[in-house]
Amino acid sequence: MGSPAIITAAICGAETTRELTPYLPITADELGDEAARCREAGASVIHLHVRRDDGTPTQDKALFQKAIDAIRKRCDVIVQTSTGGAVGMSADERAQPLECTPPPDMATLNAGSLNFGDDVFLNPFPLVREFARRMHAKKIAYELECYDVGHVEACLRLAQEGVIKLPAPFDFVMGVPGGIQATADNLQFLVGKLPRGSTFNVAGLGRQQLPMAELSLKLGGHARCGLEDNIYVSKGVLARGSFELVARVAELAKAAGREVATPAQAREILRL
Repeated sequence: MGSPAIITAAICGAETTRELTPYLPITADELGDEAARCREAGASVIHLHVRRDDGTPTQDKALFQKAIDAIRKRCDVIVQTSTGGAVGMSADERAQPLECTPPPDMATLNAGSLNFGDDVFLNPFPLVREFARRMHAKKIAYELECYDVGHVEACLRLAQEGVIKLPAPFDFVMGVPGGIQATADNLQFLVGKLPRGSTFNVAGLGRQQLPMAELSLKLGGHARCGLEDNIYVSKGVLARGSFELVARVAELAKAAGREVATPAQAREILRL
C-alpha cells in the first residue's frame, strides 16, 4: 500500500448555483450535514465557501463562523476556508474567515493572478504577503493554490523572501479558462517543479475532476472533488452531493493501492 490519500471535498464554491444543481448546500446546517456525509464517504478535509440565503457568494465572517461551528459539531474533518472568495471581492472582504474563533485549521493562499474566464482573479504579491502574514499570526496553515506554472515559481520566490515556509501543501487547480489545463503531461510537469518534501493535491474542473484525481493518486498525490468544481457523478447524471464524488475518489484511491486518510492521518501528512 502507498501512503494514505487525502480527499478534500469542495462542497459549495462561489460559482455553482442551485439553478445548475438542486443539491448545492447553502445554509450552515446544510453545509454541516454535507460535510458529515463527505467525512463518512472518505473526505478528511472540507474546502469551505459560504453563501447568503439567496445563494450569492460572500466572505462574511459571521456566516463562516456558523458554517464552521456546524461542521465541527458534526464531524472531525479539517476545515479549510477559502480566501479567494469570488472574483471582484476586496482583500479585506476575502480575508474575513481568518478572523473566526477558533480559527479554521487551514486556509487557501492563492499564489498569483490570472485570467479567470472573462474576468481577472487578482492576487498581486503585496496581497499574498499580507494574507500569509495574517495566517501566520493566527497559526492557520496554508495550502498554496496554483492555477498555472508561474504560480509555483511565485511560491518559490515567496519562500526565498521568508513570506512562506517550504515544504508545504500545494493545490493544483487545473482547467480554469486562462490557467493551466487539466492534462496528464501538465500535471507531471507541475509535480516536477515541487520543492522537495511538499505534498500536492489536484482539483480538476468539470469532466476532468475524476480523471485528474485518479492520475494524482497514482502519482502519489491527493485529490479534491465536489460540487464547487464539478456537479456530475457521470455523464449527464447529477451528483446528489459532494459525498457521491468523494465516494468515487475513495474507490480510485483503493484501486491505486492506497488507503483513504483519516483526518488524524491527514493532519500528520499536512503537518498541521
